[in-house]
This record gives sequence, structure tokens and C-alpha cells, in this order.
Amino acid sequence: MSKAKTPADLTQLGRASALPASPDEAVLEAVANPVPGAPYLVRFACPEFTSLCPVTGQPDFAHLVIDYAPGDWIVESKSLKLFLGAFRNHGAFHEACTVMIGQRLVEKLAPLWLRIGGYWYPRGGIPIDVFYQHGKTPDGLWVPDQGVAPYRGRG
Repeated sequence: MSKAKTPADLTQLGRASALPASPDEAVLEAVANPVPGAPYLVRFACPEFTSLCPVTGQPDFAHLVIDYAPGDWIVESKSLKLFLGAFRNHGAFHEACTVMIGQRLVEKLAPLWLRIGGYWYPRGGIPIDVFYQHGKTPDGLWVPDQGVAPYRGRG
């Protein structure tokens, strides 16, 4: 996958873009890191992520938190939004969705470090939290808590 050198090279930003039919068809785009060499964290929170149960076809819901320390590239946020939206009609287990998102971002961005927390709402009465990390946390990088409370039901 090629990377954009400038925002003008992007294919989705500033244009009408249909939601991809599947995560495999989604195009993640990247632009050059505007602050190369600076140790900083980028966080995306997606509190309304949806996918489908691969067995029943029923919707599953999660609160995703993606943190990464950029290397040479940052993800273009509209392309990330379309990529995440492509899971809406995608059937996969929670573990597969969470890890796939992390792996695709690593493949595209080659970040210094990345983690994703998938805080899934209960299925069959049991919430499932899935965590994926790539690389070692860079020295001196401030990494705040993801801020998602454990599921406590109505209590």
C-alpha cells in the first residue's frame, strides 16, 4: 500500500466516500508525520463500534481505544473512520476484529508502538475485552490510561 506524501495525494479526504463493503475493501491512508522524531501519542476513541456475530448475524457493540506512537506516518482520520465503519456488516469474533484493526494499522503506518483496547459489550451475559499491542512503549512517552471502565452492568 502506498503512502501519501501530502494531503493532496489522499483519495478520500474532501470527497464523498461510500462506506466500504468490508474491512478488506477499505483503504487506510497515511500522511507524513508532521512532527517526526517527537515522542507523542495519538489516540482514537470509537465508542460506537459495531460488527456482526459470525454465528448468529446479530450486532455486536464495542468501545475501541486505539493509541499509537507515530514513526514516519500518521493515519488519515477519515480513512480510519471508513475502515472502522466497514465492520458494520462484517461477521467476526471480537478477538478477530480487535486484532485485525491493530494489525492493519501496524501494516500501514509502521508505528513505533501501537495498542488497541476492544471493550466489548456483553454477549450471552459476558463482556469480552480484547487487547493487542505492537512494539515496546517508547521511553519518555506519556501513555494515559484508556479510560474505559470495566463493565459493571446496571450496578
